[in-house]
Amino acid sequence: MIEAAKRPTTLHRTVVDLVGNTPLLKMKRIGKELDGVEMYAKAEWNNPSGSVKDRAALNMIRDAENSGILTHDKTIIDATSGNTGIALAMFGAALGYRVHIYMPSNASEERKKMISAFGAELTLTNPLEGTDGAQREVRREIKENPEKYFYSDQYNNAANWKAHYSGTAEEIIRQTNGRITHFVAGLGTSGTFVGTTRKLKEFKKSVQCISVQPDSPLHGLEGLKHMPSAIVPGIYDPSVADDSMEISTEEAHAMMKRLSHEEGLLVGISSGANLAAAMRIAKDISEGVIVTILCDDGSRYLSEGIWERHG
Repeated sequence: MIEAAKRPTTLHRTVVDLVGNTPLLKMKRIGKELDGVEMYAKAEWNNPSGSVKDRAALNMIRDAENSGILTHDKTIIDATSGNTGIALAMFGAALGYRVHIYMPSNASEERKKMISAFGAELTLTNPLEGTDGAQREVRREIKENPEKYFYSDQYNNAANWKAHYSGTAEEIIRQTNGRITHFVAGLGTSGTFVGTTRKLKEFKKSVQCISVQPDSPLHGLEGLKHMPSAIVPGIYDPSVADDSMEISTEEAHAMMKRLSHEEGLLVGISSGANLAAAMRIAKDISEGVIVTILCDDGSRYLSEGIWERHG
């Protein structure tokens, strides 16, 4: 019998210890007709706040703490389409930091409520300007009160992509037993794609890494950026991609429905875009192991009525 003083340290875990090591799920029905091709997806909603952004958010906070930039007299501030804001709000509550999030006002009601539920201050910005407008508002606030904030700056912070370089990619290599042949991920901040791709290429140069973005400036793929018309993130490195693919809002929505109806996976819009792109690739190859990212769960998009629409 284990003595009380020697019980496992898992009894003392906190929410920050739950980030990463998400399951890799095999698609059983979607793509089943494609002999020789295996399709897998990382279940990133298993992170504590429910999205892949927990990885970057925690790494940015820890990096800033270690460098002395972030102290408890400062407020964490950033612009977001939703998920990074939720993650920062959650970790702020857990670690004792004030958090102020700027987000376009057309973000789903669920994401607004989640950020507020963690006690963060929320400022809503012009919906027509997207996250670019939210970034501009954050920079204006910091310029007026520079001593008040730690700007995590997810679009330009190297700690973002490094979270995936040392985490997401290592997990994928281990979970596929090194068999991965293709990696597919959408571009928002670009941290997931850039960080994971850099590590995968170091592991095996032959792995094909394909980035995904919306097919037009006016799109409904929340969390993703149409790079030609957006403020390009400082951490984005287009040279790491073997190819780039554009996905329409309609394709992403259709795949969201397929995932829920055929795989029992209620996931978000960028997840639909990622798997739609993975399916295109699967149809063009005779064999391979494709891995993509299911970025978040669909419960934070229910108010948008996507699943109730026909088509």
